[in-house]
Amino acid sequence: MYRTRRARLRTLSAGVAAVAVAGSLAACSGGDDAGGGSSDAAGGTYTWWDPYPQHEDGSGWAGRVAACGEEAGVTIERTAYDTTALTNQALLAAQEGTSPDVILLDNPAVSTLADTGMLTTTEELGLDTSAIDENLLAAGVVDGATYGIPIGANTLSLYYNAEILEDAQVDPASITDWESLTAALADVKQAGKQGITFAGIGTEEGSFQFLPWFWGAGADLRELDSPEAVAALELWKGWLDEGYAPQSVIGNSQNTTWEEFLTGDFAFAENGTWQVNSAAEATFETGLIQLPARDGGVAPAPTGGEFLVTPVQEDTARYEVTRQIAECMTTPEGLVETANTFAYYIPPTAEGQEALLADNEDLEPWVTAVRSAKGRTSDDLGTDYPMISEALWTAVQNALSGAETPADALTKAQADAEAATS
Repeated sequence: MYRTRRARLRTLSAGVAAVAVAGSLAACSGGDDAGGGSSDAAGGTYTWWDPYPQHEDGSGWAGRVAACGEEAGVTIERTAYDTTALTNQALLAAQEGTSPDVILLDNPAVSTLADTGMLTTTEELGLDTSAIDENLLAAGVVDGATYGIPIGANTLSLYYNAEILEDAQVDPASITDWESLTAALADVKQAGKQGITFAGIGTEEGSFQFLPWFWGAGADLRELDSPEAVAALELWKGWLDEGYAPQSVIGNSQNTTWEEFLTGDFAFAENGTWQVNSAAEATFETGLIQLPARDGGVAPAPTGGEFLVTPVQEDTARYEVTRQIAECMTTPEGLVETANTFAYYIPPTAEGQEALLADNEDLEPWVTAVRSAKGRTSDDLGTDYPMISEALWTAVQNALSGAETPADALTKAQADAEAATS
C-alpha cells in the first residue's frame, strides 16, 4: 500500500510541483537532511515540521516537541515554516521523496495533502482517534479515511465591552439570536458608542469570520446563493447601513478588528480564542458570549488549529516511533500542556477539556464554542473548499462595499464556485 502511494506521488505533474515552488519561500529547500530518510527505528533522528516560527529553539513549544522525541528514544529535528510556505514545502518534499516524519498542518490543508496520497491514515499508523470530538476530527476526514489528529482547536466568539453595555442598559445574557443582537447594537448606537467590529477582508480571514453567520442561518457551502446565505450577508450589510458597524470592516483583518476593540469605543468584536490574554489585559472590563444563530442557540463557528499528520515513508519501520511521538503529543495531559503553551488552544477531547477547565474555569465559554464548531472542509468539501471560500469572501466584499446587492453577489459567487470546482 505504501509503495503504491509513493509511486503515485512521483507521477504528480510538473505543474503541481511548480505551483508548490512558486508559493513557497524559494530559499526554503527540504534537501536530504530535511526528509525522513532511512534510519534505525529504535533511535536516530526524526524530522518534524510545524507552522510556528515565532516559537524558537529554547521556547516552551520547542521543549515540548523535543520531550516527545526523548520519550520515544529519538532526537527530533524541528523546522518551522510560515503557514502557507509549510503546505507548499510539504507538497514539494513529497514530490522529491524527502518528506519529514511528522507535520503539524493548518486543518484546511489536510485534505490538500491527503488528496495527493502523501499522508498515511491514522488507521495505518495505528493511532486511536475514538476520543477526539467528531466535529473537530472531521476536518481531517477525506472519503471516509482519517488523516491526522488535531492537537487542539481555536474558534470565534463575541467579546464585549462590559462598560459600554452597562451604559447602554444592555444585558449580554439577553443576546440569544440575531434579532436581540441587532437590538443591542441599536441601543449602543443610541448611547453614543460604536456597535460591532469584525473582519470582512477579502481573504480567508473574511470567510472565517463570516461563516458563523452563514452557518448560523442554516446555509450550506455548496449553495452559496441560498435564501439562508442571503439572509446572513444582508445581516452584515444591514449593520453597515445602520451605522452599527464601521466601514473599516471591509478591509479589517482579525488583528485590526481587535485593535479597534481595544480602543474602548466598540461594544462587540468578533474574534478568537487567541485574544484571551489580551482581553484580560484590556483597559476596560471585557466579557464573552457565544455567536448567536439566526433563530437562537449557538452558531457553528469554524475551527482553527493544526492537525498532526504523518507523511508516507519508504522505510515503514519508522512508523512505530512516529506513532509514539504522535501519542505523546495527544495524551490528555499532553493536550493540556499544548493548550497552556499556546494559551489559546482548546483540547479536542472531552477528557482534555475537563482537565483544562480544572486549571482554568474561565475558559468554559471557549470549550462550549469549540464543541459547537465546525471544520471548514467538513461536509466532504475537501480540496474544493479554497475555491468556494474565495467565491464567498468576494461576495462579502462586493456586498459590503455596495458594488452588488447581497443576493446578486451570492448568485455570482455560486456560479464562480461551481465553475472552479467542476
